[in-house]
Amino acid sequence: MTPDTIYTGDNVATLKTFPDTCIDLVVTSPPYDNLRAYGGHTWDFEGVSRELTRVLKPGGVIVWVVADATVNGSETLTSMRQAIHFKDVCGLRVHDTMIWNKGSFTAVGALASRYAPTWEYMFVYSKGAPKTFNPIKDRKNKVSGKISGKLRKANGEMVQMSTHGKERAEYGQRFGIWEVTPCGGNSTGHPAPFPLDLARDHILSWSNEGDVVLDPFAGSGTTCLAARDAGRRYVGIEINSEYVEIINRRLGLAN
Repeated sequence: MTPDTIYTGDNVATLKTFPDTCIDLVVTSPPYDNLRAYGGHTWDFEGVSRELTRVLKPGGVIVWVVADATVNGSETLTSMRQAIHFKDVCGLRVHDTMIWNKGSFTAVGALASRYAPTWEYMFVYSKGAPKTFNPIKDRKNKVSGKISGKLRKANGEMVQMSTHGKERAEYGQRFGIWEVTPCGGNSTGHPAPFPLDLARDHILSWSNEGDVVLDPFAGSGTTCLAARDAGRRYVGIEINSEYVEIINRRLGLAN
């Protein structure tokens, strides 16, 4: 495994050439439920999950961004089965279940019988306790300055807040639902480019400068681009040679 490299080929076969425990963070959005063809390529979930677990360092994190198709009126729950597999078979923690609120939807007929699907899961798996957490603090607090007031205990008793008299900052730690607008149009040439802000914020949260960040479904290269710009080392794996050309162009590696 060579950092700052884009590998062209099947991700399981490529990952098998990597040494154990060489990756600090994985940020990826795999194809799910055949909603897009991506050049007609298929992939092996069990093989990918096994190899990602092997190459992940202790304390490393996998951010797995997925959703479910609706087939015959029912959501497939593929995402849930994958989360259970990562936990029960691979032995990783399901450290957090976060939500990407896209604020828009593209499913045809989505409003005919249900509320519009405007979000995706962002599962955060970890190999033991995460070794890094750099919380992003950009959520504006409703109240800032001196904190005062009382709280009601379970028995109904009112007690003074333990934080009484302390200062509350104007901005607090972000919550687990992130509102990030999907990439508009198709400026990259990829059918479903990953939002740069989403990749960047996970990279900032779960890794430090110099860490190695992997995307085994590199697509248009957004995770690799965000990792490079954040001072991390990147590794991308992409089976579609046309998409690799897009990645190289975005990273400035094209001849």
